[in-house]
Amino acid sequence: MRITASAISLNVEDVSASAAFMKRHFGFTEDMSADGFVSLSRKDAGFNLIFLRTGLESLKPESLKHRKAEGILVAFVVDDIDAEYRRLQDEGVRILTPIETEPWGERFFQVADDNGVILQLVQWMHPPPEGVVS
Repeated sequence: MRITASAISLNVEDVSASAAFMKRHFGFTEDMSADGFVSLSRKDAGFNLIFLRTGLESLKPESLKHRKAEGILVAFVVDDIDAEYRRLQDEGVRILTPIETEPWGERFFQVADDNGVILQLVQWMHPPPEGVVS
């Protein structure tokens, strides 16, 4: 198999709110949108981030229509975790988990958008174990 692109698709109540949050605070750009749908990207993210309105008629399979993006964490590895923390605080972003450093070297914090989508920013204080991305 050859993978030519990747995307993460999340069901949210307010597609516009999540899209605006990602554009304003994380530098994503809108590639396409329609009623209840928006696809965002960043050249350095390696995937598109798609938001679908909960209950969207075209969503398949049927069992996904009323599920929300709960229990999902979108993680980004960054170069300067402290600068990103300060920047997002200054921008008024709700910090869910203040900066913590795990014994294995992962330094991270978590924020949430207005729909409750959790984003985790990570900086490795030393190289992560082989095969670990975040």
